[in-house]
Parts: sequence; structure tokens; C-alpha cells
Amino acid sequence: MVSNAVSQSFARAVEARGVTVAEWVLLRVLYDVERLAPSALAERMGMTKGAISKLADRLVEKGLVRREANLEDRRGQTLALEPAARSLVPLLAELADRNDAAFFNWLSPSERAQLKGLLHKIASKHKLNTAPID
Repeated sequence: MVSNAVSQSFARAVEARGVTVAEWVLLRVLYDVERLAPSALAERMGMTKGAISKLADRLVEKGLVRREANLEDRRGQTLALEPAARSLVPLLAELADRNDAAFFNWLSPSERAQLKGLLHKIASKHKLNTAPID
């Protein structure tokens, strides 16, 4: 229930800015790099290349991502953020921080540390190393 509430609250916040949670994750990954091949992006996000292609298509259409020739492999392509996305990502990150704060800041620092430790333990046990993306 908590996971669903946190996720739904964040989804509503980012959708009000014109992107889905999956699109936000792709934008966030690209924010830290100059450009990235779709296959590398798929690996980082734990998604298929086909799913990345669909997300990229939507973000290209929205003017947030551009496709470029892959400088290392002329047959391939890379994805890069458009300037509008470079400005949008920090705003979306702030929404994520505010969403987390709304749900978890009322816990004491030791309770937050305990919760974080327990969630890491569960994730480690089940080898969960990527975020689920719709």
C-alpha cells in the first residue's frame, strides 16, 4: 500500500509536468551522461531495447530527447537530452524529493535509516538492482 501510494503520488506530480514516471527515469539517466546508446540505456534501466525505443520515440516527439549518430558505431545511434530536458530534470528531481519528504520526513532519522536498511536488505536478497518501470 505504501509503495503504491508513494508511486501514484509521484506519477501524478510528474504527469502534471508532461512526462510519465518511465520517461522521467530515462531523462534522469541521460542527465548524467552526454549521450548513451539505447542498448546501454536499456541495461541501466532494466528494460528491453524495444521498450527504450518506445520511450525514446515519445520523448523525441515531446522535444526532450534527440537521436544522434553513434560516433563509435556508425550503424547505431545514441540518445541525448535536448536543452529543454536539461532544464526539466532538476525540476522533476525536486518533485521526487518533495514526494519522498511528504511520505517519509515525519519518521525520525533513526527510523528512516532503519527503513532504508531493511529495504536494502530485501532488495539484496532478491537481487533487485533496477527500478521497476511501466
